Amino acid sequence: MFKYVKKLEYPINIKKKNLKMAKALLAQYGGPDGEWSAAMRYLNQRYTMPDERGYALLNDIGIEEMSHVEMIATMVKQLMAGASPKELMDAGLTGQYVQHDHALFPVDANGVPFTSAYFQALGDWNADLMEDMAAEQKARATYEHLMNLTDDPDLLAPLSFLRQREVVHFNRFKELREYYLNKFNEKANR
Repeated sequence: MFKYVKKLEYPINIKKKNLKMAKALLAQYGGPDGEWSAAMRYLNQRYTMPDERGYALLNDIGIEEMSHVEMIATMVKQLMAGASPKELMDAGLTGQYVQHDHALFPVDANGVPFTSAYFQALGDWNADLMEDMAAEQKARATYEHLMNLTDDPDLLAPLSFLRQREVVHFNRFKELREYYLNKFNEKANR
């Protein structure tokens, strides 16, 4: 069950329009290593975890990733606020404007639409957790790349928060994998 709290996980209040940064942030909105991909990956993989511990962790992180989608959407929306069609065109967002105006649509920074092919769910807890750790590392690296593109403190603060959450998620997946390796090795040795 989901319970929606009408509050962002981290406050976002970007004051300066920056259309090129909005376009770059789409990488974490609808891109292969973005927040939609992570949320869908974990919420699907939870069903094939070997026990409630794995199910609960993937469920919790998957739901948190959905809150990160909301944060990215808020940042993109604030960065695009008040942009004219000409400004959007100059920033390389012509297709975005023509098809969606100022609405958000899950695409990556190059305009490639989101696809479920971006997330994996193999049904093997070890393979899935290794995939999850790699996904968190790729998202962390993407946030670092985004942070390298701006000096706006209103943008750097939430990006830093999101980057740190990727590190936390990586560590939780690593701990769960180690737990299962120990648990299943003990049974095999009995």
